[in-house]
Amino acid sequence: MSVLSTAYLNLVLAMVIVGSSVVAGKIMVAELPVYLASALRFALALIILLPLLRIREGGLPRLSGRSWLMLAGQSLCGSFLFTVCLLYGLKLTTPASAGIITATTPAFMGIIAWLFMRERPSARAGLGMILSIAGLMAVNVVGNASVSVTPAPITGNLLVIGAVVFESLFLLMRKTVSEPLSPLAAATVISLFGLGWFLLPGLWELGHTDLAGVGAAGWLSVVYYGAVVTVLAYIFWFAGVTRVPAFTAGVFTAAMPVSALLLSAIVLCEPVGWPQLVGCGCVLTGIVLISRR
Repeated sequence: MSVLSTAYLNLVLAMVIVGSSVVAGKIMVAELPVYLASALRFALALIILLPLLRIREGGLPRLSGRSWLMLAGQSLCGSFLFTVCLLYGLKLTTPASAGIITATTPAFMGIIAWLFMRERPSARAGLGMILSIAGLMAVNVVGNASVSVTPAPITGNLLVIGAVVFESLFLLMRKTVSEPLSPLAAATVISLFGLGWFLLPGLWELGHTDLAGVGAAGWLSVVYYGAVVTVLAYIFWFAGVTRVPAFTAGVFTAAMPVSALLLSAIVLCEPVGWPQLVGCGCVLTGIVLISRR
């Protein structure tokens, strides 16, 4: 498999896992408060990442002050603000509605890359982006019409929109670090900062939470968030994003809401009809179109 094909595969795997976090997050926030659950997630991730980094690379990387600052900002956007907006949004809206909104991630990434990174997509890449977004909108037609009543869907949807913006910034900011940085080292540093952002509010919530009342589903969702969403998704994304243009990486985020929709149907028993299946086909076609040389 070529280097470029491997990068594409890493991006798809990362976004499939991130899509699954919508379902895991819905289960997790039903059992645990947001800040405590997120602090536990990053603590668990670091228990895995720090020994691996020590064995494979001898410890944390040596970076310039600017690079540490950029990684801190990346963690603030993707680890803290994205998580807070998404998990609080899922308290107020449904995974299906969140799937509609996360469909705009490729567009946000393309706009950011064009405005700030001067990366103009080719005509074929632009067509792939449009096709992916169109497919993602079709994916949610039936699901959006049949979702259950939620406490405050407008507020929840606005929070998910904020999560999409912060996720777009997070996914692109890795390209601003000039020093060589392995995917494992990047995932570890981002997780260290992530734990730092959540530690104090998490400790406060710990003092006001009855842990004995948390069920097995709640604890399993935390373990999944820490070991899979944080460790594997971060490593896969960092392994792919530095090898492709920003607008190309943006198109591959189309796999995220498709994953969220399918897992919502399987795990949460939300309905899936032919418009969703057609939409998934459009998304996959868009990814193939943009990934061809």
